[in-house]
Amino acid sequence: MSILPVLSVAVSFLLTLLFLLSFWRKQKKYQFLPPGPAPIPLLGNPKYIGIHAASKYFPELSKKYGPIFTIWKLTDPVVVLCGYDVVKDALLNHGEEFSGRPHSEVMNKFAEGYSFPNIDGERWRQLRRFTIASLRNFGMGKKAMEKRVLEESGNLIQAMSEIGGKPFNPIMLLGGAVGNITSYAMLGEHFDYQDPKLQELIITTRKVVMNSHSPLHELANTFPVLMNVPILKQRIFKGCPELKSFVRKYIEQHKQTLNPASPRDFIDYFLVKIKEEEHLTGGHFCDTSLLITVMTMLAAGMETTSSTLNFCLVAISCFPEVQVKVQQEIDEVTQSLRPPGIMDRAQMPYTNAVVHEIQRILDLAPIAHYHAVTADTHFQGYTIPKGTTVIPFISSVLSDPFQWETPQEFNPGHFLDDKGQFRTKPAFMAFSAGKRICAGENLARMELFLLFCALLQKFTFTQPPGTERQDCKTLKLNKIKNSYFSELCAVPRSPPS
Repeated sequence: MSILPVLSVAVSFLLTLLFLLSFWRKQKKYQFLPPGPAPIPLLGNPKYIGIHAASKYFPELSKKYGPIFTIWKLTDPVVVLCGYDVVKDALLNHGEEFSGRPHSEVMNKFAEGYSFPNIDGERWRQLRRFTIASLRNFGMGKKAMEKRVLEESGNLIQAMSEIGGKPFNPIMLLGGAVGNITSYAMLGEHFDYQDPKLQELIITTRKVVMNSHSPLHELANTFPVLMNVPILKQRIFKGCPELKSFVRKYIEQHKQTLNPASPRDFIDYFLVKIKEEEHLTGGHFCDTSLLITVMTMLAAGMETTSSTLNFCLVAISCFPEVQVKVQQEIDEVTQSLRPPGIMDRAQMPYTNAVVHEIQRILDLAPIAHYHAVTADTHFQGYTIPKGTTVIPFISSVLSDPFQWETPQEFNPGHFLDDKGQFRTKPAFMAFSAGKRICAGENLARMELFLLFCALLQKFTFTQPPGTERQDCKTLKLNKIKNSYFSELCAVPRSPPS
């Protein structure tokens, strides 16, 4: 009798036993997770995985399973947090435990372990702390940066004036204005709006950001082997090689002209830091971390802010009565003698409320960057094992019916008190919250307010003739389309009498 059949049965039995033991251990580890839809063996819940699935399916899953539920990515759990109370509890009250990031094969390959929005531990803390401090030293949130934004608003107004009130797509002009502000802080460079380098930067950063939200990007994270297929690799990292090449040229130029005693911009600050720590073993400041940090800040800072500002103009063109009130407030405060400044924000509560409400309606990032728990975490009656991916569903916060009187309607009154004064709303988490809140929040807020006010002071924005006016519901459904493809008319205003 041959021993091979017996050996084959023994091996099969052993493998089955090991699989069942592994499955039992995993089930025991995850037995106190929040409830959720039953996963397909080995495949999980592919229907619910991905950024585009969130807005479609998470609200109904939340109604069925509650504000905390579990979906499965293959054999790994993903915990979803819905509503202001739960998201706040996680990101603010349990900020340290929820401050981790899940491993991303795509980001790791792209950033070589140095993209501070997507890394953990001491490297994340040091790079984030340094980035925020350097930008603050350079003027972010201060008078110097306000002056730069106001100067750029003048260039933007001039460019729009030359169009003469005809229909146009403002996305490239807005991208140029925001791109100049960001590149000034990061690269020390200012461009003409028609400069091919600025055009290349706008298009490239848009490719990088949009591609990071694509289903293929999510699929490659699940099946990293896809990155070895040349044609897929090119699509997965679309825009990244061009952006790397663009930034490298500026880094090399800065190295040749660096004066450590007088840093000109973020790259200079970073090069000085590299020099200070070059003697350290395993330091976090090197040419690679500089390259990736600048790329990350350019992509995030340019694309998100210009898209938000563009949507602000699309939205305001759909609500002419709101636009008139904003313009009246701007005129009363400035007397049309000067552009609105950041100090005017306190005297312009309605305008400030409109900017916030447009951001709430836009809901640009329906889910925050994926988080991960840094330790076994007991949270709201459940136990979430260390390393588990967590998705804060920001859309559910920005439309939480317990936080907003009319969550599905455009209503600047959400941010106004009974006396018409601006009121802050803790549920306004457009920039996320907690330890992982957007590092460029202060600059983005300044840009949005100043550029929006400067444009509304000089122009009335309307839909092109023959365009059907959109209501709020349609506006929300078409927000991405509106952000990139809508044409507007910027009609010059006559000075108030």
